[in-house]
Amino acid sequence: MDPLRETLTRVANELGFVLVGFARLRPLSEHEDFYRRWLADGGNASMTYLAREPERRLDPRQLDARYRSVVSLGYPYAARATPEVDWRAEMRGRIAAYALGRDYHDVVKKRARAVGNVIRQLRPGSTTRTYVDTGPVFEREWASASRIGWFGKNTMILNREHGSYFFLAEIFTDVEFDATTEPYREHCGSCRRCLDLCPTGALADGYVMRSDLCISYQTIENRGAIPRELRPKIGNWIFGCDICNDVCPWNDDHASDDSADDLLPRLPELLALDDEQFGIRFTVSAVKRAKRRGLLRNVAVALGNTRNPDAIAPLARAIETESEPLIRSHAAWALGEIGGATARRALERALRDRDTAVRREAAAALETN
Repeated sequence: MDPLRETLTRVANELGFVLVGFARLRPLSEHEDFYRRWLADGGNASMTYLAREPERRLDPRQLDARYRSVVSLGYPYAARATPEVDWRAEMRGRIAAYALGRDYHDVVKKRARAVGNVIRQLRPGSTTRTYVDTGPVFEREWASASRIGWFGKNTMILNREHGSYFFLAEIFTDVEFDATTEPYREHCGSCRRCLDLCPTGALADGYVMRSDLCISYQTIENRGAIPRELRPKIGNWIFGCDICNDVCPWNDDHASDDSADDLLPRLPELLALDDEQFGIRFTVSAVKRAKRRGLLRNVAVALGNTRNPDAIAPLARAIETESEPLIRSHAAWALGEIGGATARRALERALRDRDTAVRREAAAALETN
């Protein structure tokens, strides 16, 4: 092995990266038609940033003409084995495994930059730029080109030893590296678990992800109302979703145990968070991306999906005291899902809400209650 590659691999491993790969930069012309067709079909939903700077996404040398290679890194995180609790009876939500603990952007990018520093130290005058889920970069395409895994049917990069539970980082550099191994063979075979078990049907054949149907998109990126037809299918997911990872056979041996309080936070407690409390609880967490209004909107939906009468009181209180119409409107929907005389009285009061969307949700809920 080239001494520089060997050193980079060793340092990356010492920093916690379990996957290290190299590839020569080139235009990703084989992905261009798929990418443009996906955008034209609305696959990116409201994420307009995914359509920006297509030339730079397809060829990182548009970022800097000096770049010649990419170092792709995989940093593992733990899958979570769901505790044996009745989330409806206990009114607990669920957060995607990657968002538990400190925000991965901060952790992984700091370590990836340390790998990039080694390149500049050993090759004085060289240049590097590091990305971790940021910027106009096709990270999965470069991970595949760097031979650290294959494209799974769940649209994730999969690796035989590490499944899909790892973050990706890319280091673009003017140092020349070639991929020295054969392409990572595809191992999904005839398995369709991720496609068939996605509750919203967000995944389709041909490695297609419909963002507007994805639970992760709806609970994180969507800044407005969650479509009514999707709300019951979201279950108790309040930030992200792990279903297409959890059902993958390559992830069967990667689950770790957590307490119910760590993995399944109590929904009524979350619905009561004010701005200051939200900031304190999630300041170093990836959950902050949803913002308070988005997270509590999701919490209201999950409470409705519990169908638990004990959820009526916190939902009714939210309608009475919450300043955000988005949260109040979803709380009204949730009360309609639970039903009963107490929920109905709260919904009748919501008909006098100052916000049109809240009144509309309350009226629709009363029609079915």
